[in-house]
Amino acid sequence: MADTEPDINLDAIDDVIHGRLRLGIMAYLSAVNPASFPELLEKTGTSNGNLSTHLTKLETAGYVRQEKGYKGKRPQTLVHLTEKGRNAWIKYLNAMKALLG
Repeated sequence: MADTEPDINLDAIDDVIHGRLRLGIMAYLSAVNPASFPELLEKTGTSNGNLSTHLTKLETAGYVRQEKGYKGKRPQTLVHLTEKGRNAWIKYLNAMKALLG
């Protein structure tokens, strides 16, 4: 009897994206790009330090780019989804669709 169930490839799930907060950041940036740091704080409901830590992990992977500058006299950080990040996001979504059937 042949196995008709699809193979589940858990290695296709990107661990950098799969963390709950990073998943939320990537999802938001896929629709709103760039987003300001305060905007991401509000949307994710996390702390400054926690968001900063997860953005650094995404930036290290090349998925986001942080642009630090000023808006008037106030410091501002904009977070951009990179092309590599967009490709990784699409690949992640496809892997999740395959996993969920």
